[in-house]
Amino acid sequence: MWITFYNEKVLAFLSGFLLLFGWLSSYWGMSAAGQNTFFLAAALIGGIKIYRKAAASLFKVNLDMNVLVTISVAGALFIDKWAEAAMVVFLFAAGGALESYTMEKNRRSIGSLVDLAPREGRVLRGGQEIKVPVEEIHIGDTALIKPGEKITVDGVVVNGFSSVNQAAITGESLSVEKETGDEVYSGTFNEQGFLEVMVTREARDTTLAKIIHLVEEAQSRKAVSQQLMDRFARVYTPIVISTAVVIAVLFPLVFNLEFVPWFYRGLTLLVISCPCALVISTPVSLVSAIGNAARRGILIKGGVHLEEAGRISAAAFDKTGTLTEGKPILNEIIPCPGYTREQVLSLAASLESRSEHPLGKAIVREARNQDIELKEPEEFKALTALGVTGKIHGKMFFVGRPLLFEKNGFSLEDWEEDMRELESKGQTVLALGTGGKLLGLLAMTDQVRKEAFGTVEKLKNMGIKTVMLTGDNPASARYAAEKLGIDQYHASLLPQDKVEKLKELTEKYGKTIMVGDGINDAPALAAASVGVAMGAAGSDTALETADIALMSDDLSGIPQAIELSRAAVRIIKQNIAFSLLIKLGAVLLVFPGWLTLWMAVLADEGVLLLVSLNGMRLMGHGKKDSKRTALKHGSGGFHLVKK
Repeated sequence: MWITFYNEKVLAFLSGFLLLFGWLSSYWGMSAAGQNTFFLAAALIGGIKIYRKAAASLFKVNLDMNVLVTISVAGALFIDKWAEAAMVVFLFAAGGALESYTMEKNRRSIGSLVDLAPREGRVLRGGQEIKVPVEEIHIGDTALIKPGEKITVDGVVVNGFSSVNQAAITGESLSVEKETGDEVYSGTFNEQGFLEVMVTREARDTTLAKIIHLVEEAQSRKAVSQQLMDRFARVYTPIVISTAVVIAVLFPLVFNLEFVPWFYRGLTLLVISCPCALVISTPVSLVSAIGNAARRGILIKGGVHLEEAGRISAAAFDKTGTLTEGKPILNEIIPCPGYTREQVLSLAASLESRSEHPLGKAIVREARNQDIELKEPEEFKALTALGVTGKIHGKMFFVGRPLLFEKNGFSLEDWEEDMRELESKGQTVLALGTGGKLLGLLAMTDQVRKEAFGTVEKLKNMGIKTVMLTGDNPASARYAAEKLGIDQYHASLLPQDKVEKLKELTEKYGKTIMVGDGINDAPALAAASVGVAMGAAGSDTALETADIALMSDDLSGIPQAIELSRAAVRIIKQNIAFSLLIKLGAVLLVFPGWLTLWMAVLADEGVLLLVSLNGMRLMGHGKKDSKRTALKHGSGGFHLVKK
């Protein structure tokens, strides 16, 4: 019963009821003492939480709004303004209840993510299908996911085929086909087929769990503007209290003025000068924007990065795996005399079988498609941004960029014409060599992402300079840059070169965003004003290193994030300007005695509510665009077809 009574809404209602009863009682012939009893009860009951918080704040020497209101109420009672005291408490309590409601609505952005996490799931143990809490599902277990159920775990499909709605993780509007070997994520929705999934992460370590943790952490981190407002409030509040004391006490004494009116003005100044609206104007906007982004598969790691993204002037992109699909296809093999295409492919694929680079995977994939047997390399070594080396049958071979061979004393003179011709077609050229001699060239093409065209165009329309930073050869880089309409490109860059180029871009254009895969481009992501990792779903490194993580491989999330950031910065400025303007106007009304205590509270709480609602508009920012995108791509029935 006491817990219900102690609820802010209940206390505000009781305070308002007693206040109204006190006013009406004068028409029923009740004495002034009787009326004041109701007003006092309204002030005491409505202010239970206010007085408790004020006591705690005073103990910490933190003079917040609760302290100011408590002083004002006590002062009003002292000068026999019982109705005013009750009105101040009621309005403040009602404002607090409304503020709690708006913030609670905001927190549902996290709650909706938490609700996605399944509580229990089916696993196969001892040949039996059993249902257990997700906390009891462990790595190596086989989880059983039926059609129409949420996927309970992060894992790899070991049996079955289905379509899975991954919107909760990646923000993608269309379902994704899943079959043996594909990754699936906890909290996503299995639409049609039956899946057997081998668990790869415990419940506490799933991608969804990490997203929830990161969003909660991001919403608790303070942005630069929020930190400035907090520092401002710490200086501003003592100044206001000192000014109010001067007006309430010193003015009447020094200038021989009437005590009660000036004491009342001092109390009014205390209330209207509270910096609450200024302090809350930033966090409510940031929480709304970060929650909105999370629902669209864009993880912004804190208010600082949200604000920074809204101020960028240049956008730098990695090429392979970012602007392109990251799944290159081997188009052509040119062997040297004495070697066949199959021999060149076999040797190159054997070395690249140990590599994680997309170009290496393309070579291995083509060798397997041709049923070419791969040999196990010895003394394998990956050379960052250059290639790989290793021994096959005791002989050292190299596969990689031409620069790798130049560094190892290989002559490329006889192959320059072939390389120029291949690169002019937008192909990336790798070479195979041994013992100071090149054995052949391998040419690959990586398809440009469809959404890359629209993304680059949007960024340019937003006044942002677009730049490509790639380790690829100049001809391939130029081909991709011209195709996409990118303003400038820099090719043949090592990781450290990308960092230097980013510094140059920042000096030339201002704040720069860097978009990469979150692993190979980690140094560049760290050097940029804002680092954005692509395709972070399931990637621990990308989630941890980037300032913004795009859960899917959808580049359109970049202009969305920037637009949201700019909207957040704009709304924060609006809120601060509006709060200051109203406060200044109200303070000017204090001195001629035109502003009453209850009007001051009404103005203060009104501004607080308005800036909160204005900030909360960010929760719905971009929804119309998202709906248009979904309609454009089609959101009708999904027909499951196994190819």
